[in-house]
Amino acid sequence: MRPQSLLNAFQDTSVGSAIRYSIIISILFNNHQHIILLVLKQKLKTTYRGLIEILKVAEALSLAIGLKRIPHHTTLVKFARKISKSILNLLFPAKNASKVAVDYSGFELEAKSYYYRKKFFMFSKKRNFMRTCLLVDTDKQMILGNVINRRQGNDNTEFVKLLKNANVDYVTADKGYSSKKNRKLVLYKLCAMPLIPYKRTEGVYRINNGRKKLEFDKEIYHQRSKIETVFGVLKRKYSSTLKGRTYLSQQKELIIRLITYNVDRLTTLYKLLILGFQQSCEV
Repeated sequence: MRPQSLLNAFQDTSVGSAIRYSIIISILFNNHQHIILLVLKQKLKTTYRGLIEILKVAEALSLAIGLKRIPHHTTLVKFARKISKSILNLLFPAKNASKVAVDYSGFELEAKSYYYRKKFFMFSKKRNFMRTCLLVDTDKQMILGNVINRRQGNDNTEFVKLLKNANVDYVTADKGYSSKKNRKLVLYKLCAMPLIPYKRTEGVYRINNGRKKLEFDKEIYHQRSKIETVFGVLKRKYSSTLKGRTYLSQQKELIIRLITYNVDRLTTLYKLLILGFQQSCEV
């Protein structure tokens, strides 16, 4: 699926909800264009005002998006405020993959960097971050699902939410997700193979009425490291800090950031596909 197709999927889905979201549909700018602008804002790591200034200079970019005129920055602010998280989550690919990984990381809610606060002793007792748990296709390094909380969440609860309606063959995760309940979920509900290391206090999980130990493929398990790569790219390329002031706006900002990563990743995959096709033709 091309990046343009992902954005078209949002436009098609929003048609059925036109009555509910009619307040965010304008004559000059449609939802499709709003989503593109919000993704572009994350891509360029700029503010709403900064994005509008870029559009004023880059006329070719405005024409490619199909803008009849340059919107005011408050237009994007209002759209981001009114659109729901459920609509944004429709832009993620279906949970169909051979191997997936589950893990979480935190995004800071303060503009001051970790090293700045450490140097000037600005640490507070309360940890202020947004906990983000992801489901990642390790073959394509695409984000398939997310669970976002401001508070410290429960690993097992997030594990169940992420794997809901998933069609996979292998599920990899670290020791934090090790439990009989999680292995049973993957084995009997998803009909997949769980690759989760045991904790020191745990016994070996057995199948076939206790007659056989659950196999553990270390080679496939090492694919789990790719989810760490995804988190690293997200923080390095699009920033590890959220600028939203409210809990809801921070969640939406982070979801749009994840969508931006997927669009970038799809673009890279298509470039590699075209390059490989050209090289095969030359041979």
